[in-house]
Amino acid sequence: MEHYRQVLVKSFKHDGHLHRVWLKNWLVPPTVRHPLFCGVDMHVLINSQTPIVESDGKQWMSKVPAVTFLIPKLWFNVVALIEEQGVRYYCNIASPPYEYEDTFTYIDYDLDVIRHANGHVAVVDRDEYNHNRLLYHYPDMVERKVAAGLEEVLARIQAGELPFQDEAVEWYYHKWMQWMAESGNAEY
Repeated sequence: MEHYRQVLVKSFKHDGHLHRVWLKNWLVPPTVRHPLFCGVDMHVLINSQTPIVESDGKQWMSKVPAVTFLIPKLWFNVVALIEEQGVRYYCNIASPPYEYEDTFTYIDYDLDVIRHANGHVAVVDRDEYNHNRLLYHYPDMVERKVAAGLEEVLARIQAGELPFQDEAVEWYYHKWMQWMAESGNAEY
């Protein structure tokens, strides 16, 4: 039986201060891959009702299960939220993930893309990005990478490329739930 491993996810702002921490995530073993994801360099994490801590110390609980895709070398990550009306994809334009021991980190660059379950796509938080790029003095290289990340995530959504596959998201979640039940691990 393959073992999922519990990991932290931490996002930071460009100046290095902590933005947000997801406390309970389960890293999908590399050998447990949906057929569409075989051979793809991607970390897949799952959580359900995970505690989330904001930079000011405020803590809250996620309301819906999520499958997160952290893709090395790409300037975005994708959180697939499994909701009653279907899968909603929340895409953070961010630095590529960095993995150290049981923690994944990245720098959040404010811009987000949301692909709703009905297919509608929205780019949000442009004002926050414009404010923070001046506040933190984003270098030109970062601004180019952010623009390229935004362009790539929008192109992948439009083409229905990985990881924007509702069936695979549901598959990952159900495999994890099955493992949780079989391993006797009742705590998410």
